Amino acid sequence: MDNANALPISPQRLTAENSVLLLIDVQEKLISAIPPVKAEELVPSCAILLQAASLLDVEVVATEQYPSGLGPTVEPLASQLQELCDSPPLEKKTFSCGVFGEKFDALREAGKRQIVLAGIETHVCVLQTALDLLAAGWEVQLVIDASASRREADYVTAICRLEASGAFLTTTETVLFEWCGTAERDEFKEISSLIRSRN
Repeated sequence: MDNANALPISPQRLTAENSVLLLIDVQEKLISAIPPVKAEELVPSCAILLQAASLLDVEVVATEQYPSGLGPTVEPLASQLQELCDSPPLEKKTFSCGVFGEKFDALREAGKRQIVLAGIETHVCVLQTALDLLAAGWEVQLVIDASASRREADYVTAICRLEASGAFLTTTETVLFEWCGTAERDEFKEISSLIRSRN
């Protein structure tokens, strides 16, 4: 297909080349406090995001909040991260992942400008991280079906606050289609299979 007359690609559209997937604190004791219906959506959504990131060479960063007290990242995510990342999840006690400024600076120097956020809890670590990333000039996209809080009111309020602060709300399926960009991409068949696996 001749794309000579195509519209310019919106800077608000995710691309695999510009993105970083940041998986925040999906740990055993935290996930056990999330309502089961929400947890049953969140973990598979995070797993699909990690699979897509692997297929499309999207950089992945994961964190754990006080793992000696809150436990490690849940399976199957822990195994996926071990295969995907050169180092284990970054350990923290601060709620914001902004404490890892050097890591984000290195990602920016590598040409990344979009952060795709997933994890828990939306109104605590995810919210504070997103606000700090926005202040640092990152484009933040929150995957709403791959994030959760213990209480619905906290979750909804956090989403409203983030959207008002300049973050974009998105879904797992939307992220996969944007990262892929075209049905002509070699990985599209596998991405399509991941999408169908959610039905």
